[in-house]
Amino acid sequence: MRLSSSFRWAFIVSITLLSFSPRLSHAQHSVARQWNEANLDAIRGDFARPTIHARNLYHAAILMFDSWAAYEYGVQPYFLGDSLGNYACPFTGMPHPSDKQAAQEETMSYAMYRLISHRYADAPQDEEIMAMIDTLMADLGFDPSFTSTDYSTGDPAALGNYLATELITGGMQDGAREAAEYANAHYFPVNEDIFTPDPGNPNLTDFNRWQPVSVTLFIDQSGNPWPFTPPFLSPEWGDVLPFAMHDSLRATHIREDGTYQVWHDPGPPPYIDIDSGGLQSEEYKWGFSLVSVWSAHLDPSDSVMWDISPAAAGNFELDSMPTDYADYEDFYHYLDGGDASQGRAINPVTGSPYDPQLVPRGDFARVLAEFWADGPDSETPPGHWFTIYNEVSDHPLFERKWMGQGEDLNPLEYDVKAYLALGGAMHDAAIAAWSLKGWYDYLRPVSAIRGMADLGQCTDTTLSNYHIGGLPLVPGYIEVVEEGDDLAGDSAEHVGKIKLYAWRGPDYIENEDTDVAGVGWILAENWWPYQRPTFVTPPFAGYVSGHSTFSRAAAEVMTLMTGNEYFPGGMGEFHCPQNEFLVFEDGPSMDVTLQWATYRDASDQTSLSRIWGGIHPPADDLNGRRMGEQIGIDAFGHAISYFENQMDCSAFSKAPSGLRKSYNPVAGVQDRVQLKWFKDSLETRFSIEEEAACDIQFWAVKDLIDNSPIIGADTSLIPMSKVRKPGRELFKWPVKYSRTDVDPNTRYKWRVRCACDDGNGLPSPWSEVKIFNTPNFDPSTGIVPGALDWSATKDVASELIEFKIFPNPVTDGRLTIAIDYFEEKESQVEVRIFDLSGKTVLVDHTTIQKGSNRLRLELENDLAPGAYILELDSDYSQDRSLIQIH
Repeated sequence: MRLSSSFRWAFIVSITLLSFSPRLSHAQHSVARQWNEANLDAIRGDFARPTIHARNLYHAAILMFDSWAAYEYGVQPYFLGDSLGNYACPFTGMPHPSDKQAAQEETMSYAMYRLISHRYADAPQDEEIMAMIDTLMADLGFDPSFTSTDYSTGDPAALGNYLATELITGGMQDGAREAAEYANAHYFPVNEDIFTPDPGNPNLTDFNRWQPVSVTLFIDQSGNPWPFTPPFLSPEWGDVLPFAMHDSLRATHIREDGTYQVWHDPGPPPYIDIDSGGLQSEEYKWGFSLVSVWSAHLDPSDSVMWDISPAAAGNFELDSMPTDYADYEDFYHYLDGGDASQGRAINPVTGSPYDPQLVPRGDFARVLAEFWADGPDSETPPGHWFTIYNEVSDHPLFERKWMGQGEDLNPLEYDVKAYLALGGAMHDAAIAAWSLKGWYDYLRPVSAIRGMADLGQCTDTTLSNYHIGGLPLVPGYIEVVEEGDDLAGDSAEHVGKIKLYAWRGPDYIENEDTDVAGVGWILAENWWPYQRPTFVTPPFAGYVSGHSTFSRAAAEVMTLMTGNEYFPGGMGEFHCPQNEFLVFEDGPSMDVTLQWATYRDASDQTSLSRIWGGIHPPADDLNGRRMGEQIGIDAFGHAISYFENQMDCSAFSKAPSGLRKSYNPVAGVQDRVQLKWFKDSLETRFSIEEEAACDIQFWAVKDLIDNSPIIGADTSLIPMSKVRKPGRELFKWPVKYSRTDVDPNTRYKWRVRCACDDGNGLPSPWSEVKIFNTPNFDPSTGIVPGALDWSATKDVASELIEFKIFPNPVTDGRLTIAIDYFEEKESQVEVRIFDLSGKTVLVDHTTIQKGSNRLRLELENDLAPGAYILELDSDYSQDRSLIQIH
């Protein structure tokens, strides 16, 4: 039996999502949770519009938080008594009620009822939505016909009506163009539609710009039919008023069709020049051809089995991911699929290894693509993370300790705080991602792959179909149709065209409940993403990925508010039953359980799902993740500034601690010194200070060649007023500071102090003075000559860790690192091995405990013999050692 699409979601969430117990009844959930669930159900009954629904979730979070905060002493409401942009919401306060929580719930219910009634009045399922919220009001004992907004009598219902009315009115002025039904202001596509039922892409004139997708009948991710080709959704969403993003993160760009406000701009995606092969044509072709190659993985019968447990997947730090498009091939596995993540050996909650889960790669890729897709019957990506939070909070091991500290909060307080932080993050993620989508206007894989295939191939210049802008040939995946080929056609009309070994597409599916399209050779002009033929691809540009941005922002918020990066119990799960879960075609061929150790692991898996789904090339992904990380951190910091009323500018009462140094190997080994420090303890990773800044003193004290002191060195302060960007209330530790003007063979001393209010607050005491030595290197090249003796670079202040490497030289590809660790608190350790050009050849991670620890590494067989640098980076120090590989 196949589950219907609408019931499928409810069934899986309630029974298996994240290995949690069945959902609690309404009575056991807070009123905020009940209204959030109602809002999510309303989204599922509306058109699938991620930007608009991120805003709806954010505005709902404001109403729920302010309904709670209005009755709390010392807590600052977000909108009541303040403003939304330039729209002020006067508030004279409420008398103290005899039952505070009952008043909060009543205010909240009336406010949410009014907002949902307004925002979903024209939804395709508007009648069902109204019946649902009428029922909820009745269940809670409230009369929706009460519409007074005069809260001066102390009536909680009137306050709720007033609050919603003011927010709805203020929302008409926030740049979303709600009064114009969210219509685009000036955007116009440069390419004519691609009609995907027909072969090829004859209307693609600009290979770097978005192209509308036209089908016989378009049905959006929520299952709603459109009578016309949908326009680009929200290309000017950068105009919308954000939650926590500061104006310093915004740039104004002008194009022939209008002005665009762009947030968190990482720069453009790789562009192709189909005439000369210039720009970043190779990166462009690599990325879009990878999407085609990964389409070949959607076959559960290809005998490729993967371990998809946390033991083998996840656990890759964003800072370690490539920033240059040319380096993406080191992260994404072009032929085999997946990425360079390492997995985790131990579940930190149980103390036991994660059990392996071997499944067909084809089942995993298809399940992943559909699980993280937008629907059908979807709450869209921002709502998806509200659903995950709700299910996480039902877990029996979940503790409502805010940021993992203090006493448990009651469910209502925890939920309204969580929703404000998460809603603000999703809203800002939508603004930032869609501001880039509108400005860069980057095309989708279905346009690029078919368009390049129409040009030909770019690999073999001797063939008649050679074109510098064509698809690269990849044996077994992207080839040329030859005479006698099954695809040649009755009259050999297809000879010379490009063929792909890929998912064969919806033409091979008559019954979604029983048919599987499978993988095989198809003409590239007929390539389809792994989607329904009525949807094909979302109606907006690709760069950057909204899924990557939303998911990473949400993962950061979940990590910060729970005080734990791990799901409750150390693992989250989602069960996908055999032959029941998939809706694009039949499957999976066996039971598959998606598993994640951490919220960030789940987020990273979201990003990969969009490549297997044929929706994004890799170029759309990593910049979205990076944006999402900062957006999540900033949104959380901004939210908690309201929870704790005003920030304390006396926060730097203690000296900074955990000072350490590190060297970054570039072009032969040393080009800078990097200094790092923590706030006041190594446990403080995030804190609330407004516009924090630090000063540093840094001076040379000894020439190591002749061991003579250096007299009269410059000890003046180096002010660091831009340790972080202005306007961020959440400060992430440790601070990192780089110097490029260090001298070789020199001993330096340094110390730091910090203050809030952009450095104008009372400064902390100075830290203790730390010392480090620089090696003998050529200042003009950064190269350390001779034997590359790195012993001089060891941080003399890092007494907490000692390590030895054996055997050295390495003769059989195996080496062991013995680490003696002297601190009580466990430490995360990253081990990297570089060659002398600075190229990373191995990255591994582990957790060390006090005492003796051993890490065994397997090196690649094809590493060239010679000298390499092993770097060990812990929470307390960063050290290097030279190794020889024979």
